[in-house]
Amino acid sequence: MIPLGLLSAGENGQIVEIMLGKGEGVSGAGQDKTSVRVEEMGLRIGKNVEMLTNGGNTILLRVDEARIALARRMAMKIMVRR
Repeated sequence: MIPLGLLSAGENGQIVEIMLGKGEGVSGAGQDKTSVRVEEMGLRIGKNVEMLTNGGNTILLRVDEARIALARRMAMKIMVRR
């Protein structure tokens, strides 16, 4: 597993875990605003993502048929499997 922010442009990955705050992953109970927002954007465990651009403080992803811009800080909290 690697952080989503370390994928290169053109690489694909499957979301395995979303790290929140003190190393806790997204679970059904006790979700905070950040985890809800991430899920609203379509970033859920098991989803396949494609890195479109990875440079600077913002990355661009493809999730299903949508393009999503995400801050690098948040991308480093999302663990993926290539």
